[in-house]
Amino acid sequence: MATLMNKPLELLSKSLDMRVLIKLKGGRELRGKLRGFDQHMNLVLENAEEVRMVEDKEEILKVGTIIVRGDNVIIISPPRTHISSSKG
Repeated sequence: MATLMNKPLELLSKSLDMRVLIKLKGGRELRGKLRGFDQHMNLVLENAEEVRMVEDKEEILKVGTIIVRGDNVIIISPPRTHISSSKG
């Protein structure tokens, strides 16, 4: 069971220093370079941007380096790369 619990943290570890998309409660979206995280999914994003859709157009608000509290996180989308699944 401990292996299953570590899988999300392993995926986050592989995403360190890469750009990720974060969806938050209330419909907000952030993207930026993942610089750190903890077991509560508190995240540190560098060069973060808030992404908003305004009249079918993407609007970007640069927010810099921020800490996102894990309680607000709904989805963390790692960079688009092939992730191999291994059983064992």
